[in-house]
Amino acid sequence: MISTQELQTLSPQMRKAVLSLMAAHDEQLRAKDALIEQREREAAFKQAVIDKLTHEMAVLKRAKFAATSERFASTLAPEQRSLLEETLDSDLAELEQEINQLGLGDKSADDDKKKAKRKPLPAHLPRREVRHEPESTTCGCGCQMQRIGEDVSEKLDYQPGVFTVERHVRGKWTCRHCERLVQAAVPAHVIDKGIPTAGLLAHVLVAKFMDHLPLYRQEHIFERAGMVIARSTLAQWVGECGAQLQPLVQALADELRRHVVLHADETPVAMLKPGKGKTHKAYIWSYCTPSTNPVKAVVFEFCETRSGENVRDFLKLETDQAWKGTLVTDGFSGYTACVEKGVTSAQCMAHARRKLGF
Repeated sequence: MISTQELQTLSPQMRKAVLSLMAAHDEQLRAKDALIEQREREAAFKQAVIDKLTHEMAVLKRAKFAATSERFASTLAPEQRSLLEETLDSDLAELEQEINQLGLGDKSADDDKKKAKRKPLPAHLPRREVRHEPESTTCGCGCQMQRIGEDVSEKLDYQPGVFTVERHVRGKWTCRHCERLVQAAVPAHVIDKGIPTAGLLAHVLVAKFMDHLPLYRQEHIFERAGMVIARSTLAQWVGECGAQLQPLVQALADELRRHVVLHADETPVAMLKPGKGKTHKAYIWSYCTPSTNPVKAVVFEFCETRSGENVRDFLKLETDQAWKGTLVTDGFSGYTACVEKGVTSAQCMAHARRKLGF
């Protein structure tokens, strides 16, 4: 740094240049300080999310232990116990995937040793090769590259009643002149390094959530088709798919909040809580666009309570991005607070007739 006295001894042109450099240096320092502060905020937010997910995983693991205990298991029918176990496995896999996506997953060597080694896919299943080769096998030096080998990865695919194997073959090409190795990029998969294809995962999800086939039933169906897939593995696939699909759910919710008229309703569902031996009333909240809207969109949100805070959180009424529009609902008092936040309430005509007695 130059002192004030030394600065006075300089010529006007030199003094102006030095002051300009000092100002630029100060601006760079302020920019770096702002960047450091932003990174610290992001790190604190990410750590808070990690702590939240880690706590949820601990709660689910305790619930899973309770579900497998002899005292609790004796209070449930085998089908109910199986449904509870597969749901807990799916939720644990989804939380673990979300933590890994944040880049702070704790994967120790001991954990890797505990994981069972994957068995090769049965040899009797039909194979279908999918080849991946570079667009050009001519090296940048002008020489023709030669094939020296290939990498093969197998993915399990399924069409109703028939299992097949996709053999992804990635040829290795090298230039003997400049010793350059070229391979086609690894195709993207829903589950990184997993064996199921997108088609098999879609079948499992549709069967579970659309056709209401529990995973233990799908396990038996797959076994009859010639492939044994443990329900714990199916639950892990469901959980990891849930984490991968979460951005699409958020995008769909954002799309809903761009419309000025929405419908909302809540439906009770029975939820089994480990440790209590009985069901608890939870709720599925649904939000959708009107039938006359060209955009047909609906989002379902599971909540343990019927509190109106759930709909206020979905519409972000407590934030700067608060939704403004007309909300069509029934006469449930939980929606009243939304009106106080600037939302226009439009009551359902069917419920209005009930109040009037016709």
